[in-house]
Amino acid sequence: MRKKIFIIPVFFVFFLFSLIDTSAQNVAPPEWQQCMACHALGKKLIGPDLVGITDRRSEEWIYKFIRNSQEMIQAGDPIAVQVWEEHNKIPMTNFDFTDDQIKGILDFIKAYDPSQPVEIAQAPTTVSDTVEKAETAEEAELDQFLYKHEKYGPGNTRPTFIVFLILLIIAVADLAFIKFIRAHFIHYIVILVSIFVMGEIVYVEAKALGRQEGYSPDQPVWFSHKVHAGQNHIDCLYCHSTAMESKSAGIPGINVCMNCHNVVKSGKITGTEEIAKVVEAWNTGKPIEWVRVHNLPDHVFFSHAQHVNAGKRQCQECHGPVEKMDRIVQVENLGMGWCIHCHRRTPVQFKENSFYQEYTRFKEKMESGEMSRVTVDDIGGNNCQTCHY
Repeated sequence: MRKKIFIIPVFFVFFLFSLIDTSAQNVAPPEWQQCMACHALGKKLIGPDLVGITDRRSEEWIYKFIRNSQEMIQAGDPIAVQVWEEHNKIPMTNFDFTDDQIKGILDFIKAYDPSQPVEIAQAPTTVSDTVEKAETAEEAELDQFLYKHEKYGPGNTRPTFIVFLILLIIAVADLAFIKFIRAHFIHYIVILVSIFVMGEIVYVEAKALGRQEGYSPDQPVWFSHKVHAGQNHIDCLYCHSTAMESKSAGIPGINVCMNCHNVVKSGKITGTEEIAKVVEAWNTGKPIEWVRVHNLPDHVFFSHAQHVNAGKRQCQECHGPVEKMDRIVQVENLGMGWCIHCHRRTPVQFKENSFYQEYTRFKEKMESGEMSRVTVDDIGGNNCQTCHY
């Protein structure tokens, strides 16, 4: 009887343990992806080991250092200067994180368990985001279908153009000189149809001038976004740091490459050959002449800051899944129609976005239920002067 009484609580304890989730407990906030490009937990990488950082530094100091380390170094902060000198004087990128985002990173570091793998949490999706996606899904799908089936580029309609040009010449020659066909209305029909078809072809081909969809030029150094942005989770803004504040996303300088490659000298795919080109450029001071992939006509104004910073757009929306590409390829045609369609269907992100504080009337209409969403088109995104001065 005593054995049975003893067995019952034992089974009860095992039952409770079975309910405990033993999966990975190290859930990092999304912002950790930007940190892990230079930092690791439990070992030194490009930057110092961050385990125990909150014990070694005050939170106030950490917040200031994350947001602008160079300012602290230039001001003569002794700890900041020491960290900078101990790590080969490699400048840390400034991050415009909110207090909550930095707190999330520090809480993750404090709770880090080296026996468990690290998982990156997905950015939260609000109910309004879900509703907006549902409302625009059908329209977006139609737009994608239309644009993926448009054929741009020289040569697609050239054989048709040549055939109708020959028909036009024959019709005019027969009408004026040969007179083999006596029914003149046939000549007129052939001439009119030929002019219409050739005019349509000229219009389509002219519209395709300057379009580079599918363009993927050779580069002086074999660089893989799949390795850097995909496998190593390096945030796009780490290398293209001016995208938040400038018209251009910018091509990173050699010093950015050397933040990692002063330690990493060999790649799994290319060995030492390609990285050696980067190191040589650093040693000689001669810049690498990268070939620009995405080009817009000179009469078009486009600002990355307006789209990435104010608009909160993701790089992949225009550039495609770069984290899956070895060599970058232009996946969209970047035509005016493509931009206009995007402006018409893309809702404006008002929440926690100081750029749009002036648009109070839209905020009031959304709160009253008069409007369910505000698109870029509603705030002047499709005015001619917006892109063409």
